[in-house]
Amino acid sequence: MCLGIPMQVIGCDGIAAQAREGEHIHLIDMSLTGPQPPGTWILTFLGAAREVLDPDQADKITRALGGLRALMEGQGLGDAFADLDDAAPQLPPHLQAALNNGKTTA
Repeated sequence: MCLGIPMQVIGCDGIAAQAREGEHIHLIDMSLTGPQPPGTWILTFLGAAREVLDPDQADKITRALGGLRALMEGQGLGDAFADLDDAAPQLPPHLQAALNNGKTTA
């Protein structure tokens, strides 16, 4: 399994960027997103940026990963998933449309 890690671009030269994850600086391949200005949040997988994030998305993902890390260390989740506490499950749009049209099986 591969987890996406939010990082903030601190410098970019073509398809190579330096990005910060907490106290760590990483060299990131920007081929899939194109060059991004310093301050931009990106979602990285195995050293490559796959998506540009807004700061709120980056914060939610960072808190969720922190909560999972704490849980693995025997601590509680805290408010790592607070944005999901009151959210009802949602079907993907194509399945919701089928359900709205009365389909319950394939």
